[in-house]
Amino acid sequence: MAEDQTRITNRLRDALTSIAPALERALGNRLQHAGIRGLVAAFPTLTALRAAGPDRIRETVARRSPRIAGKTAEAVAKALAAQDVTMPAEKAAGRVIAELAGELDRVFTRRDALAKEIEEAFLAHPFGEILASLPGIGPRTGARILAEIGDGSGFASGAKLAAYAGLAPVTRQSGTSLNAETRSRRGNHRLKNAMFLAAFASLRDPASKAFYDRKRAEGKRHNAALICLARRRCDVILAMLRNREPYQPDRSRAAKAA
Repeated sequence: MAEDQTRITNRLRDALTSIAPALERALGNRLQHAGIRGLVAAFPTLTALRAAGPDRIRETVARRSPRIAGKTAEAVAKALAAQDVTMPAEKAAGRVIAELAGELDRVFTRRDALAKEIEEAFLAHPFGEILASLPGIGPRTGARILAEIGDGSGFASGAKLAAYAGLAPVTRQSGTSLNAETRSRRGNHRLKNAMFLAAFASLRDPASKAFYDRKRAEGKRHNAALICLARRRCDVILAMLRNREPYQPDRSRAAKAA
């Protein structure tokens, strides 16, 4: 659905550019807002927007995106002032633009509904509540992790899980010589992306931030430090799933101190 959303957005922006480049510049980057999609569907051409007037434009956007209604009306007014030429095929292109805007809006609606369903299914799963207790793991990343590794019984250790996800470093080898370790380009990329995003989101947690800062102090770049953090969290995730227990930071600190 994300691919469909991107594809339709690009087609819509291309259609807008063909008849009103100034309008595309004003609205093209805001199509993620429901009010903008509604505006384009209702008034897809410069002629339609001029006939609607600024007040009606503002009202149309405000129905679904009230916070950006004023700025959008101003941006559209500037676009109308910047272009006084009406393209010969404007009316026909307007029908295509309106259809694309409606189709894009339906994709956004379906995707939002699906996201809610995924969240509900994830939190209702016995392991979902456990994974969600770890800082940085939300319904989307948690659902991806759970879908890829299940209950974790297929991995003997956190190192095995990290290798499967492509988070473990590999040693570069050429003939009989061994070079320094580098990032792995293998593994399950869907799982790796989810673990990476979860690690990035966990930087609000003091323990994760401290580990990340320590790696940065060692000279690692931002992404490399996050990979290290994601690798470390593989051990934690596997232990949580095996023990059927949520994340307990106090117990982790006590065990580390002991």
